[in-house]
Amino acid sequence: MSHYFATCPKGLEYLLRDELIGLGASDVREALAGAHFSGSLETAYRACLWSRLASRILLPLAEFDAADDDALYRGVQDIDWSQHLAAHATFAVDAGTAMSKLTHSQFIGLRTKDAVVDQFRQRDGNRPGIDTDEPDIRINVRLRRDRATLSLDLAGSPLHRRGWREVQGEAPLKENLAAAMLLRARWPEVYAAGGALLDPMCGSGTLLIEGALMAADVAPGLRREYFGFLGWQQHDIALWRGLLDEAKQRADTGLRALRSVFFGSDADPRMVQTAKRNAQEAGVAGFFTLDKQDVAHAAPPPGIDYGLVITNPPYGERLGERAEMPKLYRLLGDTLRARFSGWRAAVLAGDVELGRAMQLHADKRYVLYNGALETILLTFDLGKRDEAPREPKPLSAGAQMLKNRLEKNLRHLRKRLTREGIHCWRAYDQDLPEYAAAIDVYGDTSGNDHLHIQEYRAPADVPADVARLRLREIARVAGEVLGVPRERIAIKTRERGKGGSKYGQLDQRNEFIEVEEDGLKFLVNLTDYLDTGLFLDHRLVRAKVRELADGKCFLNLFAYTATASVHAAAGGALETTSVDLSATYLEWASRNLALNGFSGSSHRLMQFDALEFLQRDRGHYGLIFVDPPTFSNSKRADDFDVQRDHVKLLDACNERLTRDGVIVFSNNFRRFKLDRAELEQRYEIEDWTAPSIPFDFARRADIHGCWLLRRRKPDPGINPWDSARIKK
Repeated sequence: MSHYFATCPKGLEYLLRDELIGLGASDVREALAGAHFSGSLETAYRACLWSRLASRILLPLAEFDAADDDALYRGVQDIDWSQHLAAHATFAVDAGTAMSKLTHSQFIGLRTKDAVVDQFRQRDGNRPGIDTDEPDIRINVRLRRDRATLSLDLAGSPLHRRGWREVQGEAPLKENLAAAMLLRARWPEVYAAGGALLDPMCGSGTLLIEGALMAADVAPGLRREYFGFLGWQQHDIALWRGLLDEAKQRADTGLRALRSVFFGSDADPRMVQTAKRNAQEAGVAGFFTLDKQDVAHAAPPPGIDYGLVITNPPYGERLGERAEMPKLYRLLGDTLRARFSGWRAAVLAGDVELGRAMQLHADKRYVLYNGALETILLTFDLGKRDEAPREPKPLSAGAQMLKNRLEKNLRHLRKRLTREGIHCWRAYDQDLPEYAAAIDVYGDTSGNDHLHIQEYRAPADVPADVARLRLREIARVAGEVLGVPRERIAIKTRERGKGGSKYGQLDQRNEFIEVEEDGLKFLVNLTDYLDTGLFLDHRLVRAKVRELADGKCFLNLFAYTATASVHAAAGGALETTSVDLSATYLEWASRNLALNGFSGSSHRLMQFDALEFLQRDRGHYGLIFVDPPTFSNSKRADDFDVQRDHVKLLDACNERLTRDGVIVFSNNFRRFKLDRAELEQRYEIEDWTAPSIPFDFARRADIHGCWLLRRRKPDPGINPWDSARIKK
């Protein structure tokens, strides 16, 4: 068993994880822009041949410290390269770096190349050559925080290059992104149900070709003539030939059974010809119908009454003018609405505004990256017009009480929410003990409301089936009262098991919605994590941070998705530093900052345990926000208990605080007691808990505590402070 890493475009990680499991990989876990997995060499070969989503399959060879070029050189030379590369063969190096002292990837690549070449030359005077196009092996070296990971790239060239693309359009869609779109749109299910695939703006035909190869069970790498392992010294030729033979047999069987249900059109006749040539190269042209036609005339083909319409319209950044794009998207929406009732549809929109221009209600939204460009995949079920709505069952007496209470809450809150421009708020919080849940509303920037329903622990004497029924009633009543369809309601349920009640398996959809708070934008995910990325009860705490941040350097510890850092930056902070142990949350934080125009060296993201960062850092900050978890037992840091360790944490913050600085300290442990007797010796403490609780959380006044701490000015008579300690 070996360990591997499969890379992919951001947004495809969970799909890739599921795909790798299906290919026989074990210990699969997603990471930013990829997934780790374990398996035999056969597993790695299968991933190269069969993955529709991966970009590269990397075999890590070594990991070592590389704070300077000499350390990098030594680490590369510690590998016996004769096990991987013949002396007469060729190789290439791909390099990258982040948050390291070695900042130039080209220099890192050159130093790695020198170490490999010198090892061969020192051994027998011979040296391998360099081939940047199709080398015998390709070496991948990545530096992060002065730590190098050196891998073999078994793919050799990006796996989205399937080998069938003869020509492409001006704005080609990568094949693995097309495959992700088809999977998110449930194309395999549509095809199995007898449906067709139609792209009314097909361009070079990528979506249709990927859809046909997927339906025919053709391995995406079957037509590739080059892989990075073919010149590798440990390449198993017999194993590879066996996998190829199996893939060819499956392709022959699948293509014989494939139905001719692939339809494409484009307003540009040159693109239609390009799509035809690409389909011929891919071996599926006989199953296609391709015509010159604009999107206004798109319609179901004769005799076809069900299928998937999928397309990647221009965004304005690449083809045409941005000002013309909403008109095109509106036309597409009108066409889908008028002619494709009963079909599914999926559209890769350039942004939320273009998606909104279609004037269709999406059932799902996914953030995908087309190269470096963030896009939104919208999927739709285009309901049949002649379907009569089902008569809903009458509400039970308890559900009717819940409805009355929710309507009362809405009447009480609505005016103030509108007056203060609040789009994300708590509508219900276990007001009725029988209906034990919290209901939060998240209004996205396209004007749609989403509900996040989180079940509280039911009393032990309430049967599980009764608790499930009540939760279904909560979802129904909340949807009716707040006007939110079921597909925009996320429910977090608790399961009973050993150790008591806990939340069950969460979804892994990678669906983000964009919301607004005080004129700032944030990404939230209602399904994949226990929390959504935006703590609604901290709305006023974030506003306080914004108020205090002007002209200060801001430090955000346990930063999570850095919403407080965005507020601080908007409030005029000179710079922000956001510290969290989770790479997932730091990536999310980066997107939140960039969404509001805050990027560059003035806004640092640091992957550290908070206490370790405070010990290592030498900066000073005029405002420090500390919102620790109640408990933490991460394998990457010492155990943390907020009650036990808060004095130690705050004193560590004090070492990094400017003379007139402020610590904003909060936490959600409801039984928490601030150690005033100890802290008041060094701090002036303002209990800001009551002012920090939003009006929509009035029923939960203990949902968090919040304190403002400032250095206590030294008493000239006692002078308990060392003077050096209160300087910057």
